[in-house]
Amino acid sequence: MARLAFLGLGVMGFPMAGHLAAKGHEVTVYNRTPAKAAAWVAKHGGAAAPTPAEAASGADFVMACVGNDDDLRMICTGEGGAFAGMAKGAIFVDHTTVSAAVTRELAASAAELGIGYVDAPVSGGQAGAENGVLSVMCGGAEADYARAEPVIAAYARICRRLGDTGAGQLAKMANQICIAGLVQGLSEGLHFAEKAGLDIEGLVEVISQGAAGSWQMVNRHKTMAEGKFDYGFAVDWMRKDLGICLATADENGASLPVTALVDQFYKDVQKMGGGRWDTSSLIARLRKLD
Repeated sequence: MARLAFLGLGVMGFPMAGHLAAKGHEVTVYNRTPAKAAAWVAKHGGAAAPTPAEAASGADFVMACVGNDDDLRMICTGEGGAFAGMAKGAIFVDHTTVSAAVTRELAASAAELGIGYVDAPVSGGQAGAENGVLSVMCGGAEADYARAEPVIAAYARICRRLGDTGAGQLAKMANQICIAGLVQGLSEGLHFAEKAGLDIEGLVEVISQGAAGSWQMVNRHKTMAEGKFDYGFAVDWMRKDLGICLATADENGASLPVTALVDQFYKDVQKMGGGRWDTSSLIARLRKLD
């Protein structure tokens, strides 16, 4: 079993760190709000530290799941940052969805210190984190990934290295691009069915078994029909991610017309007060247009 630090105990990080403790790893946690770290220790054991550097001291692996590029820089290289506490040969595993640019920047800083770096964004949402069945997309050196993968397995259904540093973040962008169009299509389909007077349960039972079927359809159609949107990844975070996708597309020349359109639809949802609603709330925008 390894000595681990986990930095960031939000809706994803809290259960992910819990799975590591359940596997028998020695886990020290850090959270910007100390009360949340104390609550994690009360539930899972282990220890809490007041700074990322102190949490990372003596750790074989340091896992992070925070908010955005600036948050990640802060916990890595800011005052009391994790890199200052990590020993040479330790590995930093970043589960945050951030830009490939900041990933490469921080990986280069880590390399100067003799620290390994694996970018490992996740997909599966809060339910996936709680049930330990996340999809993890990784980038980094093969040797670093090989060491980190058995640890990541504590909360992963599937974990794959897709290339060098930044490849994990680029894969997560592709994931979010796919989800954006899918959820808009599902929202339009359900909205059309409602207008047509179809039985939603009967409809989904049939079409979910064919080419239109998806995880979103099976797991979100009921709550979408009921207008309940507190079951997962928030619109505010999706817009952050889609902003990264669109900026990267500008750099590499990819054409993302549907993604750009859906991003604006999510902006409309934010204006409706739905920034903290889950991403299936696109259907609420359609209903408002009625």
